[in-house]
Amino acid sequence: MRTVYLGTSAFAASVLRALAASDHRPALVLTRPDRPRGRGRRLASPPVAGLARELGLDLDQPTSVNDEEARARIAAVAPEAVCVCAFGARIKEPLLSEYEMLNVHPSLLPRWRGAAPVERAVMAGDPETGVSIMRLTAGLDSGPVCAQAATRIEPGDTYGTLAERLERLGAELLIDVLSRQPGCVPQDEAGVTYAEKLTAEDRLLDPRRSAAELDRVIRALNPHIGAALELPGQERLGVWEARILQESANPEPGRLDLDGTVPVLGCSPGALELLSVQPAGRRPMSAADFLRGRRV
Repeated sequence: MRTVYLGTSAFAASVLRALAASDHRPALVLTRPDRPRGRGRRLASPPVAGLARELGLDLDQPTSVNDEEARARIAAVAPEAVCVCAFGARIKEPLLSEYEMLNVHPSLLPRWRGAAPVERAVMAGDPETGVSIMRLTAGLDSGPVCAQAATRIEPGDTYGTLAERLERLGAELLIDVLSRQPGCVPQDEAGVTYAEKLTAEDRLLDPRRSAAELDRVIRALNPHIGAALELPGQERLGVWEARILQESANPEPGRLDLDGTVPVLGCSPGALELLSVQPAGRRPMSAADFLRGRRV
């Protein structure tokens, strides 16, 4: 099938790689413009742009995919389907209705519509999640679902390990839908939940919550965002990896014990051993290196 691909993120790039190796190789890829990134604020291309160049795919980076010029580029290809994955910008009329638009969404819709479905599923302690291929409509991830595939969320899963499985599932499912062209079924509105965009507040580890809850937050934000703990004096400590402490003699909630071999955060209830941390302005480091620096 002749396709056009719209995507931006690393997740979308992984799906694009598989699609490009299939019988549905995109005739055109559209992604977001290059943006300043990092401390030097140098222009950097989105992951999808870099991969499209590597694979020799025709690439466009319009300011808006809804502009007449971008729509004309798509029309010139005459696609039978437009595939969308983590594009990161709203697709509006008339483009929305001009083509069969298939969206790769990493959740079992109608659960976790919205911007951060993988992170929210881990944070909520869901036993499983998955990928849905749906027809894109004007509503937020509300279109009819053409296919779904599930995967278990393992106890030690981070965003990184779970997203890797979802990327594979999403690519396989999209290629299957393009090949079989199954019918699509409206979503059950009674089961809708929303995966709101992550904020700075979502990163903060509040020790008034349980150790199990905070462990899920840390895993949900690893390796791409990172959780954070507020220390005395308005200092923030990034937290990348932790382990729930099973011992009964835990620090009181909110206390960070720095006397052992690893920092231990008292929660309510339980406690967390902080295994990988990042002091402000520093690189991530092991707990042992962090404590060694504090004691010098």
